[in-house]
Amino acid sequence: MNNKVAVYRKENFNAAHRLHNPLWDDAMNEKVFGKCNNPHYHGHNYVLIVKVVGEPDPVTGYVYDLKLLSDLVKENVIERFDHKNLNEDTVEFKNLNPTAENIVIVIYRILREKIDSSFDLQIRLYETERNFVEYPVL
Repeated sequence: MNNKVAVYRKENFNAAHRLHNPLWDDAMNEKVFGKCNNPHYHGHNYVLIVKVVGEPDPVTGYVYDLKLLSDLVKENVIERFDHKNLNEDTVEFKNLNPTAENIVIVIYRILREKIDSSFDLQIRLYETERNFVEYPVL
C-alpha cells in the first residue's frame, strides 16, 4: 500500500467571457451558446481547486508546501486571469473559446509546467455553484 495523500488549494478569480464560434453565424451561436454568447460578455466568480497528490516528505511531512502552491497559483493563474476579459485580455483565449472545459485545461497546462511530474495534478473549476469541471479525469 502506498502512502499517497492529496492536498488541495482553493482560490478565486473573477473574469468575463463570451462563448462564440467565429465560424458560425449569429443565429447558430445564439442557438448553441444562448445567453453565454452575449456580445457584451458576461462574468463569473470562478472557484479554482488545485489538487496535488504525492507521498509526504519524510523530513517535512508535507506532500507539497501549501504556501508555495498558493504562491504558484496566484502568480501563474490568478494574476493572469483575475478581473480580465478572457476573450480580449489574454493570449490563451485569443483563438480558443473560453468554455469552462477549455479554461480548466489551460490552467492545468500552466501549472503542470511548474509542478514536478512526480506529483499527480488535478484541477477543478467551478463556474457557478452548481456547474464545475475537472481535468484531467483521474
